[in-house]
Amino acid sequence: MTYRVLIVGLGQIGLGYDLGGAPAEQVYSHARAVSRHPAFTLVGGVDGAPRQRALLSEHYGCPAYADLAEALARQEIDVLIIAAPTAQHGAILRQALELARPRLVLCEKPLAYELAEARAMEALCRERGVALYVNYMRRADAAVVEVRRRIESGAIAGPLKGVCWYSKGFQHNGSHFFNLLEYWLGPMRSAQVIAAGRLWDGVDAEPDARVVFGAGGVLFLAAREEAFSHYTIELLAANGRLRYEQGGRRVEWQAAVAGALPGYTVLSPEAELLPDGMARYQWHVAEQMAAALGGAAAQLCSGAEALATLESMHTITEQRQARI
Repeated sequence: MTYRVLIVGLGQIGLGYDLGGAPAEQVYSHARAVSRHPAFTLVGGVDGAPRQRALLSEHYGCPAYADLAEALARQEIDVLIIAAPTAQHGAILRQALELARPRLVLCEKPLAYELAEARAMEALCRERGVALYVNYMRRADAAVVEVRRRIESGAIAGPLKGVCWYSKGFQHNGSHFFNLLEYWLGPMRSAQVIAAGRLWDGVDAEPDARVVFGAGGVLFLAAREEAFSHYTIELLAANGRLRYEQGGRRVEWQAAVAGALPGYTVLSPEAELLPDGMARYQWHVAEQMAAALGGAAAQLCSGAEALATLESMHTITEQRQARI
């Protein structure tokens, strides 16, 4: 048996990242991930743009629709992937659950811009018995899962203290790393805005803030996306340093070792590189969806966890607003 998947939104993450001469081994889009994974069958897509619909049918041999209602009238589905713009997420989910009964919904991040909308989406899925996940795809990566295992086991020893650089908006891109740090360090306990920063694209705040999670504190600093993209995390532990570089394409651990001088402890010049799967990140998300549908534990971000991320981040942006 395979699970039937409908993708709503055929932009970059839905379809485009793996077109235009992308390497065959790359899996960045939902379309390539579910079409290649043996647990899934891509039964169609929905998008308002004729060009995007034509591209889906051309590359994946499945129908594409301009209208969600028509798609659900013609296709039975087990999985709904919402890859449309954030402002449309809630309306798409409500219409889909009125017309169909998917077993699982995977929604792009964030769930919604407004907390009330995000809470309503999470509650609707819970009431209907639909598993809701949000595509913070780093949660499915092997290196990220290994870091969590080491923190929980004490192999990366507390106390932990770190710095996270993000760019292109706190909510848009910063939420990836906020959610990741919640996954590693536990829920936010407190936060303090240090500098209000600017609005990215006139909409998304970019504050500098110190955030205390359950297992340690992290300073979030906004970089300038127009200069260059910069997404990194550095965590100092009692027994070494973790560096999460290039948005997760390089994850390394440097253990603390005895220094050349008596009484000194230093970082080892040799770093341990943790194997990652970021070249195929959406494949790993599909793998985790298959695990969840089969009743196994999955590393995906649940709707409830994504809502907690939004609530914590809104606390910070509200504190920022109060400073202006």
